[in-house]
Amino acid sequence: AVVSALCTGWNYETQSIVKTIEATSNDLPIRTARFIERKSWVVCGSDDMVIRVYNYNTMDKVHSFEAHADYIRCISVHPTQSFILTSSDDMMIKLWDWNKNWTCTQTFEGHTHYVMQVVFNPKDTNTFASASLDKTIRVWQLGSTQPNFTLVGHEKGVNCLDYYRGADKPYLISGADDFVAKIWDYQNKSCVQTLVGHTQNVTSVCFHADMPIIITGSEDGTIRLWHVNTYRLEFTLNYGFERVWCVAQLPGSNTLSIGYDEGAIMIKLGREQPAITMDNSGKIIWAKHSEIQQANVKALGDSPLKDGEILPLAVKDLGSCEIFPQTLVHNPNGRFVVVCGDGEYIIYTALAWRNKSFGTAEEFVWSADSSMYAIREGNSRVKIFKNFKEVQDFKPDYGVDGIYGGQLLGVKSGSGLTFYNWETTSLVRRIEVAPQQVYWSDNGELVCIATEDEAFMLRYNADRVEGTAPDEDGFEEAFDVVGEVADKVMTGVWVGDCFIYTNSENRLNYHVGGEIVTISHLDRTQYILGYIAKDSKLYLGDKDLNVTSFALKTAVLEYQTAVMRQDFEAADQILPNIDEEHRTRVAQFLEKQGFKEQAMAVSVDPAHKFELALQLNDFATAYGLAVEHSSEQRWKQLSDLALRSSDFNLAKKCMYNAKDYSGLLLLASSLGDAASMEQLAELAHSAGKENIAFTAYMMLNNIPKCLQLLIETERYPEAAIMAKTYMPSEVSKILKLWQADLSKTNEKAAEALADPLQYDNLFPELQLALKAEKLLEKERSTLQPAGNYPAVAPNWERDVLAETEELLASLPEVVASPKEDEMLTAEEKEEQPVSEPETKEEDLFEKVPEVLGGGAPVPEPLIAFDPEPPFLPAEPLAPQAVPEPELAAPDIPEPPLQEVSEPPTESLFEPPTESLFEPPSEEVIEPPAEKVTEPPAPVEEAPEPATEETSEEVAEEASEKRDLFGNSSTDFLDDMDREISELNLDDINVDDLDLDDESMFD
Repeated sequence: AVVSALCTGWNYETQSIVKTIEATSNDLPIRTARFIERKSWVVCGSDDMVIRVYNYNTMDKVHSFEAHADYIRCISVHPTQSFILTSSDDMMIKLWDWNKNWTCTQTFEGHTHYVMQVVFNPKDTNTFASASLDKTIRVWQLGSTQPNFTLVGHEKGVNCLDYYRGADKPYLISGADDFVAKIWDYQNKSCVQTLVGHTQNVTSVCFHADMPIIITGSEDGTIRLWHVNTYRLEFTLNYGFERVWCVAQLPGSNTLSIGYDEGAIMIKLGREQPAITMDNSGKIIWAKHSEIQQANVKALGDSPLKDGEILPLAVKDLGSCEIFPQTLVHNPNGRFVVVCGDGEYIIYTALAWRNKSFGTAEEFVWSADSSMYAIREGNSRVKIFKNFKEVQDFKPDYGVDGIYGGQLLGVKSGSGLTFYNWETTSLVRRIEVAPQQVYWSDNGELVCIATEDEAFMLRYNADRVEGTAPDEDGFEEAFDVVGEVADKVMTGVWVGDCFIYTNSENRLNYHVGGEIVTISHLDRTQYILGYIAKDSKLYLGDKDLNVTSFALKTAVLEYQTAVMRQDFEAADQILPNIDEEHRTRVAQFLEKQGFKEQAMAVSVDPAHKFELALQLNDFATAYGLAVEHSSEQRWKQLSDLALRSSDFNLAKKCMYNAKDYSGLLLLASSLGDAASMEQLAELAHSAGKENIAFTAYMMLNNIPKCLQLLIETERYPEAAIMAKTYMPSEVSKILKLWQADLSKTNEKAAEALADPLQYDNLFPELQLALKAEKLLEKERSTLQPAGNYPAVAPNWERDVLAETEELLASLPEVVASPKEDEMLTAEEKEEQPVSEPETKEEDLFEKVPEVLGGGAPVPEPLIAFDPEPPFLPAEPLAPQAVPEPELAAPDIPEPPLQEVSEPPTESLFEPPTESLFEPPSEEVIEPPAEKVTEPPAPVEEAPEPATEETSEEVAEEASEKRDLFGNSSTDFLDDMDREISELNLDDINVDDLDLDDESMFD
């Protein structure tokens, strides 16, 4: 920028600033800057006469030096050597070598005014040209101090110049303050042409590297495009950004950048797609400038080539073209090639490249019939030719913005796309869509309409067009939509019913039956040339005229095409030709088309087959796959499906293999399967799922096992309180473990725990609770079937202690049971009278049912003493007559069919190998050896009865122990919480206690 001291780099794709360099500190403008890509440098010259070099990656200054005695106008970089040329208002040109620490190796003198620009000759890099305000252009040789020659012809100062890069013309162009640009032949040293049209100074000129145009910019604010051969003015561009100062093109593209007073603009000229075409036999013809060349992929023979690799084609020159080729297209049979450009067309023979026909046209398209073609003249008329003779000339109703060839003649207009019959030009169908391109299949049944951001696949029904009258939009049933691609199609071709295309993200995909499959990710923009069925190869070309190939799986495409056409016999014949590595892709295609059974038969991927088996409810196949390729996820999926289908036996097997203990608990409790519940408890315990094991044991009324689990997990407080509620005989043993564990952190709190053996006065109903425990022992050992639920009294409605007292009061005198005797102190044992009891208490408990019911059986609860509502499993239903699928997995024992009133006696959870668990050796709870600590020594003497002198101490001690014991928390039994809350003695005054009244401890 002339008015800025900043050197700014822009990303033209995102239109954002990438780098900014503040080159001068005194706000002097920078007039020129150049990239040196091979060094990652940017070199700029400013009005302080200094050249500065920066690394554009790190923003570090590499070097700076004072180059001239006046403003620096231009910098030019040698294309191969370590040189730069600089020109200045001091009328000098200097050559600098950065490999010699930026030493000035040569100075060129001779101009008598400011030197505005210097340019290296791209064909001879040892020569360069310079433009000066002294009205001359001088051509110099490196190593010589004198110019080779001087070109004179401008009436005012010369501002700019550029060399022609083509091999056919030794030209250069200059622009001057006399408002004209001149074309020079530097070999003949003569002016070839003067381009007149600008109304102000010409400030920038250049030859386009790839297109046959000359670009000139002027202070009149316009950019003018001239034809390089005819020198005709083609376009004038004016974007209203004031004066034009510079024009530059992006190498290898049609992108042009223009610098103005008010900013910069980037435009694209022509089309990026090269002029290249291929026939069905593999002959490729392309245009390189105006030269036409040919190559044949058949000449490669059977040499192995990798997909995407550039083909080493032998190129043959066919000749030159009289017009600059913008498009080349073979006709369907490959005999002729049409070249379009500059508003004209020429039809050549493909072999000899002889002119067959020509004319003026904006566009040219071939019909599916090789002898017919159409041209567009202006925006209103279309002409149709057959055998090179005009047969139709018509004017479409909605105008003509573009035309498309194929089975039908497509005309693009402001109202959409209209299809016409080639022979009669009658309306077939009008579609409201803005097409970018139209692709027809070889058989004329399928067509792809590509728009700006998506594509539509249609099926043409030719039989529905004949014999009926169209409406204003044509025949409504002429087309059926068969697919849609939410992607921008760049180029495409039909192979059977598969549409292969490249998209804007440089991916090579194909679409068939609603499925999009990526063939390859391209490393650059490429364009589809065609498909050769004999070789099963797809050919693509890029803008540099490099040709690549990709092998397609013909059998896969043919199979998919047969399926889409519902020709299943042909599909079955093609299937054996498909490799196993592509079977899964075919299976996925079949699945999307709704043929899931066929997909499962074709697929070789176990995961895919398993998913298909689940969708088809094929339990036998799914089970076999799960056994063969076992994973917890698959077993869970199959168990869920089995549950939804009420196949409980299969569900049990799957849950076992999936280690789904929660599911097994739900299933066993729902079916009332006590044996399975027992094995589940052991299995969960061995797997460390203590919560599942505890719940299972509680449902089985196995209180000793529940206590054992609490002890093994060192949940001693919960075990003690649970024992107090369910098994008072075990409280003392568990309490010792609790005290030993608590003493590790708080010895005083451990000593404050009251042991029923030592403080029986704190547990006045202990003896009665022991009798109740014995009384309910048989109830716990037998589980009630669900059918007895109405006759069983809920636990929360029973008063077990009252029942026990009432029962004992009605029985003859008995002696203490061993359990009760164990709880007596030594003195109490001595005071007991020695006599033979008439009836033992153990025998009494065996007779309890007869005493209570007079010989009739009493209803037994499912779980005795459960503070929560009892768990009532649903009564097992009669098994349904559903045949179980034949499973390929190892046999797992099945339980026999059970009667409603009988609990199951055999488990389905037996592991496939040896048992993972063993039953406990005895019912009495024994702590684990590695965790048991020695409990405190038992008290040798029974506590003395309270006296008046020690009543306060005893009451205080009793209050303390009851408070600690009573406030011990439990997180799983609501009934225990209720007992503990009743034992809270925080508000009791010890001095008011009557220690002789033991009923206060109730």
